[in-house]
Amino acid sequence: MRRTRRTRLCLAGVLAASALVANPTESPAADATTGATAGGAPARADGPLTDLVNPFIGSRNEGNTFPGATVPFGMVQLSPDTGHSTGYDYGQTRIRGFSLVHLSGVGCRIGGDLPVLPTTGDVTTTDYARYAAKFSHDDEEASPGYYRVGLGSGIRAELTATARTGVQRYTFPATTKANVLLNAAQSLHKPGGSEVEILDDRTVRTRIGGHGFCRDTGPYTVYTVTRFSRPFTAHGTWTGSTVTDGARTGTGGAYVRFDTTRDRTVEATTALSYVDARGAALNLRAEGGRSFDSVRQRARAEWERRLGTVRAGGGTDTLRRTFYSSLYRSFLAPNIGNDADGRYTGWDQKPHRADGFTYYQNWSLWDTYRTQAQLLALLAPREARDMARSVVRVDEDGGWLPKWGYGTVETNIMTGDPVTPFLTTAYHMGLLKGFEERAYEALKKNADGVPPAAYPGVGREANKEYLANGFAPYVQGRPYAKLGDSDYHFGASVTLEYALADAMLAQMARGLGHAQDAARYAARARNYRNVFDPSTGFFRARDASGAFTGPADPARGTGFHEGTAWQYQWLVPQDLPGMIGLIGGPAAAGQRLDSFFAYDRLLADPEGTAREVWVHGDPYDYYNAATYNPQNEPDLIAPYTYLSTGQPWKTTDVVHAALTLFTDTPAGMTGNDDLGTMSAWMVLSSIGIFPVQPGYDTWGLSTPVFDRVDLALDRRYWPRGALTVTAPGTSADARYVQGVRRDGTALRRTWLTTGALRSLRTLAFTVGPRPSEWGTEPGAAPPVLR
Repeated sequence: MRRTRRTRLCLAGVLAASALVANPTESPAADATTGATAGGAPARADGPLTDLVNPFIGSRNEGNTFPGATVPFGMVQLSPDTGHSTGYDYGQTRIRGFSLVHLSGVGCRIGGDLPVLPTTGDVTTTDYARYAAKFSHDDEEASPGYYRVGLGSGIRAELTATARTGVQRYTFPATTKANVLLNAAQSLHKPGGSEVEILDDRTVRTRIGGHGFCRDTGPYTVYTVTRFSRPFTAHGTWTGSTVTDGARTGTGGAYVRFDTTRDRTVEATTALSYVDARGAALNLRAEGGRSFDSVRQRARAEWERRLGTVRAGGGTDTLRRTFYSSLYRSFLAPNIGNDADGRYTGWDQKPHRADGFTYYQNWSLWDTYRTQAQLLALLAPREARDMARSVVRVDEDGGWLPKWGYGTVETNIMTGDPVTPFLTTAYHMGLLKGFEERAYEALKKNADGVPPAAYPGVGREANKEYLANGFAPYVQGRPYAKLGDSDYHFGASVTLEYALADAMLAQMARGLGHAQDAARYAARARNYRNVFDPSTGFFRARDASGAFTGPADPARGTGFHEGTAWQYQWLVPQDLPGMIGLIGGPAAAGQRLDSFFAYDRLLADPEGTAREVWVHGDPYDYYNAATYNPQNEPDLIAPYTYLSTGQPWKTTDVVHAALTLFTDTPAGMTGNDDLGTMSAWMVLSSIGIFPVQPGYDTWGLSTPVFDRVDLALDRRYWPRGALTVTAPGTSADARYVQGVRRDGTALRRTWLTTGALRSLRTLAFTVGPRPSEWGTEPGAAPPVLR
């Protein structure tokens, strides 16, 4: 779908900040309503942080978010499906059902298991599109943990959730034929067989198979059990196109009927398990049995606690809504994968038990290793530790580390080696204590080999050639060895990703005392040089013989995954001085960066440049561009490259312009959110600290957009228990760093380590209307990893 005109917000309106908050514990501004609508409601001076969140943000123009009900990292995301490939599209006008599973911001069909739809009248067809109900945004609202819509059929649908259950409340017209349809054979991706059984006059059980996501990956199985608040008066099932009234079993779905002539409300709780039917029943017993309103209140309280780890002071109402909505989306995934008894299905498709930790699943690692992994390590370290343990368990159960995992299966979507910087981030953030060596051995196996043919994952598929020749070859038209993407189709960018991963693994090896391994991986981290073509001055794909191949034009995307040589040239965070040397030194790099960001135009028109120059097409238009692409992951750290050319003020200019792409409207995302990746970029960049070397512990600094941000941190991992970041008077007109003080001591360089952050109570920025000398001295730039 082509991108449509998006609501504009002037830079001054987004970035202007109010006076410094005198009381750091004072609640931020909030909407006047408990549910957000498309444009967002006016903010109050105080109130719950959940009132600032608009779940509709990103539901238009392929942000691919969902507005439905979930709790932080919940197994269940109960949300409406309008027929869009990833669930909900704000531009559509019919709802086909409310299904259990969604992923926030993914780019391919996935989820949508067990769509449930309330109807009235006879059930005569299995064509679910015939039942699709009209709706209007005027009668729709959403807030963290809650969704409500009025359907054209006269039915009001409300949704809320616990970690493992979705709770529905339907208010029907007065009728003897109020139905709830449970469609076990339909999902957003390709179904893989299903069964449905009516157990008694309140309970329906299903087994659902599915596979999909970009390519025909999988299969996986989910189990559900739905318990209604009162007995139904009739029921039936369907198989294929045949509806059988009174039947108790089928392979397509079931309907149950209620008499609502007196009591018009029906509630239902659906529990989910990836293990078996017993697991679904156990989850229902553990988390079901509560009224809709009590579940909704608990979900809202859980979100309030989670959002309360960040208290932002100052900023416009729009900025605050946008910021807290981004923070909300950052906590949507990964998702709980184990049942209430600790059992989960491993990647060997066998049941296992998580003892002493929560098992998580859904790993968009190519995306999340760059931003969201670091944000969760900062704000949710206990959960982030369990997530790291879960990734290691994938190796222990299935034999190899994941690349892009959905539920219980590997999809092989995306390329490179994203699991390495994900886990090395966890190591440097102190999250692997007690199983560092286990994690390291899994990473070493992954870095030095290729999964066997019988294993469904591809791992570092081009590793044989990479280890022998120092680069991954680009082999045009090479048949796929397994389902998913192939590293051989993107040899240039894969070489850069492998080299980045090697650099991060070298630092972990050194920290664990594996000196020989550290030296070997550090040497491999320089392999990025092997795909640099001096004749063009850019990285370029090489074929199996070693010859540079494909168009010499760096704006073409041959050999690069979802990007061009222009966009990938900055993906060398381990050795930016080395990369800068290849293209002629800091002055030449500065000129190229200025061209890349259209910097001269940016100064005159930040938002116009962001929307008209950088965003050069729809979110999937990755190629034929020589400018920054803020809609996709390869460029996420690019604005911070100026920290390594002695021009840190330009990082602020670019970052603040990019922040204008985030608004509080349905079109207020930049590209797919990819399980919180883009949202985490917005949160961290707004605070003024950013992981410029993903996989290591270096945090680059840029001007915050709030006067004050108070972070409440877990003392088990952050001994101070809190960090306050201040930038009094920050605004579009006063956005340049004049100086930084850490606990009162001047900081001249443009970065901090995780260890330094742990020791701090305050990080204070002084800002002004013009660039200063701060951060320009030799040694001020982020370090080279050797």
